[in-house]
Amino acid sequence: MSTVAVVGTGVIGASWAALFLARGLDVVATDPAPDAEERLRGALEGTPTDRLRFVADAGEAAAAADFVQENGPEREDVKHALFAVLDEAARPDVVLASSSSGLLPSAIARGCPRHPERVVVGHPFNPPHLIPLVEVVPGRDTAPEVVDRAVAFYTSVGKRPIRLTREVPGHIANRLQAALWQEAYSLVERGIATVADVDTAIAYGPGLRWAVLGPFLNQHLSGGPGGLAHVLAHLGPPTEEWWRDLGRVHLTPELAETLCAGVAAELDGTDDARLVAARDAVLDRLLAAKAAQPDLP
Repeated sequence: MSTVAVVGTGVIGASWAALFLARGLDVVATDPAPDAEERLRGALEGTPTDRLRFVADAGEAAAAADFVQENGPEREDVKHALFAVLDEAARPDVVLASSSSGLLPSAIARGCPRHPERVVVGHPFNPPHLIPLVEVVPGRDTAPEVVDRAVAFYTSVGKRPIRLTREVPGHIANRLQAALWQEAYSLVERGIATVADVDTAIAYGPGLRWAVLGPFLNQHLSGGPGGLAHVLAHLGPPTEEWWRDLGRVHLTPELAETLCAGVAAELDGTDDARLVAARDAVLDRLLAAKAAQPDLP
């Protein structure tokens, strides 16, 4: 594959474009916003853009592409209208992948009357040009070879794709995050911890290990010679008690205000742009360190 259509050039689309360009691919980008090209080129500052072409029409972008990465709004009606255009314009062998963070690919594919079998979700983690994960999710009508080709393509541009065997709202990683957020919000709502305390508990505790290995392998290593079997036997019962005590929350206006005020207090005047740059610099070093360790999976 040599040409990728990036459809929608907001935060996620611009980051995808940066990755594809850095990997030597031609990118045909499109977005209906009147200042979209200017914003995209601004976001790509420092990235060579000689292989970037911006067009106004999504169909024109799809017709020129060997792979389509769609990044439109998270609304089924918008996806249906957009995918109808992509389905009509793209060659039949071209994969139509959506970056959707939670919509089901079967729902998105309803906008593709010609070739619903070539629709998948290819959900990245933000920012896609840095975070390797891509969740490849087939819908009911997705052909297995389309999933194979999507996985192969993402692997070829340096991503770490995982393949879901069936679709579920939120895919995998966002569901795991949602479970953590539920308890984090509950702890703040019940006055057990501040927003800053919760962030510190993760960022300077289990989050450090999670950045190296996943929850199962970390749990296995914490069991010593007995591994995961030992942990499940000895800590399984109290863990079940903790599950029963986890909070159930509703995002009331009052809770939202408390959470936002907590974030403002934690930042205490820190500039968001500088925080993003610092985060990304650490991510770069972390990924390089992981890549240098051959014993990590």
